[in-house]
Amino acid sequence: MLPNLLKNPKRIVPGRVAFRLYDTYGFPIELTQELAAEHEMSVDVEGFHEAFKKHQELSKSGAEKAFKGGLADHSDRTRLMHQALRQVLGDHVQQKGSNITAERLRFDFSHPEPMTDEQLRKVEEIVNQQIKRDLPVHFETLTLEEAQKRGAIALFGERYEEKVKVYFVGDFSMEVCGGPHVEHSGELGSFRILKEQSSSAGVRRIRAVVD
Repeated sequence: MLPNLLKNPKRIVPGRVAFRLYDTYGFPIELTQELAAEHEMSVDVEGFHEAFKKHQELSKSGAEKAFKGGLADHSDRTRLMHQALRQVLGDHVQQKGSNITAERLRFDFSHPEPMTDEQLRKVEEIVNQQIKRDLPVHFETLTLEEAQKRGAIALFGERYEEKVKVYFVGDFSMEVCGGPHVEHSGELGSFRILKEQSSSAGVRRIRAVVD
């Protein structure tokens, strides 16, 4: 991109370009700033954050359409995987984004290093174990403080009302979350991890399918 960017007399990397580097190639904004500085350029950080926010809004809209289209059960797979990752890797794991369709899911989470094959197999095994247990799924309406005291996971970057829905998957998972959801984990079918890779600095990405 540099030859084209250097033609601009303002010597600035547009925010949308910085975001494309982040979203498509996993370049954190800090790395783009460093590389730009090497060529005496600056980065439109405000534009980057605007593009990021727009992307989040579109992703949320897409997720809502997916729920309306009958794909809500796939969100429960991410809940199970989120908890399984925390069991295998530790409580530092936090969901950083997801994209869900009927056939596959992408799940981004905080973790500083690549997962081993053994860790991936363990996560896959835990998720499928909980599906086979056919755990009941229910929710309770609690204050955010009550939910956190009881150990519920709250998703990153979300702004919650004073009262929240906390979904319970049997004795396995408890998460502040919107619905709708399945009534039993056994409705989810089997889960298979295809790939684990870097998404951005300190963030890993899992791609999986549902059979």
